[in-house]
Amino acid sequence: MRAKAPDGGADALPAARNAVVWPSRAVLLLVAAAFAAGLRVPGWAQYLPFAASLVLFGLPHGAVDHLVPSRLAGRDADVRSVLAVVVLYLALSSLCLALWFAAPPAAFVLFVLITALHWGTGDLHALLFFGPDGLDGMGRASRALLVFLRGGLPMLLPLVFFPEAYRGVADAAAGLFGANATSLSGAFSPAFRLAAAAALAAVAWLFLSCAVADLAGERRALIPVTIESLLLFAFFALVPPVLSIGLYFTLWHAPRHVARLVILDPAGSRYLRAGHPARALARFARDAAPLTGLALALLCAFLLAVPRATGEAASLLAVYLVLISALTLPHAALVAYMDARQGLWEARPAGGPRLRG
Repeated sequence: MRAKAPDGGADALPAARNAVVWPSRAVLLLVAAAFAAGLRVPGWAQYLPFAASLVLFGLPHGAVDHLVPSRLAGRDADVRSVLAVVVLYLALSSLCLALWFAAPPAAFVLFVLITALHWGTGDLHALLFFGPDGLDGMGRASRALLVFLRGGLPMLLPLVFFPEAYRGVADAAAGLFGANATSLSGAFSPAFRLAAAAALAAVAWLFLSCAVADLAGERRALIPVTIESLLLFAFFALVPPVLSIGLYFTLWHAPRHVARLVILDPAGSRYLRAGHPARALARFARDAAPLTGLALALLCAFLLAVPRATGEAASLLAVYLVLISALTLPHAALVAYMDARQGLWEARPAGGPRLRG
């Protein structure tokens, strides 16, 4: 049974769209245009978006997961639902960290795959909820292909266009545990990168073919989706990976999920409808603060626990990415539950109600 959205949740869409969707598009467009014009950014500055994500959207966007099951059910949080999320996090995060200590290259690949799937479904939800009218008629095949496309853009294009930088991140993460990414060398070869680019192009073509067939008279809705996808293509093809992925995580993926959570919260949705997005964000920040603080404490502890962490920027980022990977696995599982409850994979007739919450 699909979860009910907060009363009047759809009325909060314009405020959320104006506060989240358009600014992120503008930032990515400006950065891509600047690099196309020849901009070069010092190495240390490329890490700044990840540093900002410690407190700005990135790390906090998953810090209210313990409230999600109860809000999906339209009730206040209770001990049982919170404990269920805690157990989920402890179990999956522990397994992920164990894999990092046992087989770092495999853990890195798993992180990339889960992130691609999670970011792809996040973009699917954002397009159905915040995007143009008419997309609700897409079938499951079109939706799955869109997930693969939009998850592949941030995860595959940096590999295609910046293989050495991508390899450097993999080596730094594996190096924390006394290993290296030599076993992944094939993924950085020209042949693999060409195959990855061809696969991404094929997915894009298949998506458009399926979606055109699904949408019939609503095909114009695909124009903004295509333009936005081309923007992401240009962004990840032009901007160095650490900077591009940091910006995408902090200013694209995380804010869209925060908006989703704010609208799911009845009080946050009321603030948006009343024209007070700052109050809605402040309420979210209050809810997210305790577990964001806990995550930061875990990051500090992890710096001491990882065998070969150093104070260099690449090593610090690697530690942060390992922690994020451990948090992403349960977070992605919970978001998949949200997607199922909110009907993310259910096609609706053209002109029908927009995907809720």
